[in-house]
Amino acid sequence: MQFAAPRVLLCLLAVLLFHSPSALAATRDAADEAARRFIAVTMKERGIPGMQVAVVKDGRVVFSEAHGLANVENKVVATSSTLFPINSATKAFTGVAIMQLVEAGKVDLDAPVSTYLQQLPAAWQGIRVRQLLAHTSGLPDIVDADGLVGGGSEAQAWQVVEQQPMQALPGAQFVYNQTNYGLLARIIIQRSGKAYEDYLAAGQFEPLGMRHITFGDSYDLVPNAATIYSYFPRSSDAADAPPRLSHWFYDMPHGLWAGGGIQASAGDLAQWLAALLQYRLLSADSLARMWTPERLNDGSVGAWSAGWPVSEAQGRRQISSFGGARAALLVYPDEDLAVVVLTNLVGANPQQFTAQIADFYR
Repeated sequence: MQFAAPRVLLCLLAVLLFHSPSALAATRDAADEAARRFIAVTMKERGIPGMQVAVVKDGRVVFSEAHGLANVENKVVATSSTLFPINSATKAFTGVAIMQLVEAGKVDLDAPVSTYLQQLPAAWQGIRVRQLLAHTSGLPDIVDADGLVGGGSEAQAWQVVEQQPMQALPGAQFVYNQTNYGLLARIIIQRSGKAYEDYLAAGQFEPLGMRHITFGDSYDLVPNAATIYSYFPRSSDAADAPPRLSHWFYDMPHGLWAGGGIQASAGDLAQWLAALLQYRLLSADSLARMWTPERLNDGSVGAWSAGWPVSEAQGRRQISSFGGARAALLVYPDEDLAVVVLTNLVGANPQQFTAQIADFYR
C-alpha cells in the first residue's frame, strides 16, 4: 500500500507527458511523415499525376498538401489552390443543402416530391424526398453508359426518362441514379428561390470562406482547374496497345450539377467537413438525421443516408462520399476525424486507400 501513491503519480506523469504539446506535436509530425511517404508510394504505384490530401482531426485541418502535377504536358505543379472535380461527391453538398431547408421549415423529408414539383409523371408523384436523397426512389436513370439518355440535349433527356418505366417500387431497394439529384436540384430552386449553385454558395461556401470551389466540367473554362487523365484505352487503340496517359473529358449538364458538378480543393473540402463536425452548417440533430441510413420498405437498412453512403468498417462508423473514381471524402464522426483525397486520374480509386491515410491520425 505504501507504494500506491508513487505509482499513481507516475501514471499521472506519464499521461501528462503523452498529452503535452511537445508529445502531441511529435505524434502529429510522425503522422504527417507517414502520410507523405504513403502518398508518394501510392501515386507511383497507381500512376497518379497530381493529388491533394487534407485531414481534419478534432475540429481542425491538421494536414493539407498538394503533390505532383496538375497538368502533365505543361509541367504545371499541383498547389493548394488547384481545383479538382469531385463529381458524385457533390451529392453530399446537396444533402446538406436539403437539410438546411428542412431546418428552415421549407422542406419535409417525408413529403411526396409532388408537394414541391408539378407536372411529374404519375408514378413519380408519391416518391418521398428522403427516397431521392438515399437512391431508394426506384426512378429510371437519366444517364446511361453513353451519357444522357436519348443522346440529345438535357431537356430531351428529361422527356425520354419520364417515359421510361420505374426500376423498382419507391422504397423497395437501393438503385443509384442521377435522376434523383436532378429532382433535388429543382426542389432546392423552388423552395429557396435561388439557383442551385447560388443557394450552395450562400449557405455553405461563403460562410466558411471557401474560395477554391466552383462548378463546371471539362468543357467549362475553370481557372486553376487540374487537367483530368486516364490510362483507359481509346476506342481507336489496337487491342494490344500498352496503356498510356491520355486526356479524359466529362460532361456534366447544368441541371445535373447537384449530382456531380463541383470542382474544389482538398483544403476547402476539409474546412467544410470540419464545419459539419462542429455543427456550424447544421445542428447536431440535423447532422445525425442526415447521416442515418434510409430504411427500405422491408425494414432493412439501405446503403445511403441523405446524400452520403453510410457503412461500418472494422467496428468504426464510416460516412463517405466518392466521385468519378478520382475523389474521396471519408468521415469518422465518432472520432472527429475526416480525410479528403482528390486526384486528376480517372481510375485512381482513392476510396480504396483513403482509410489508410486516416489510420495515421487515429
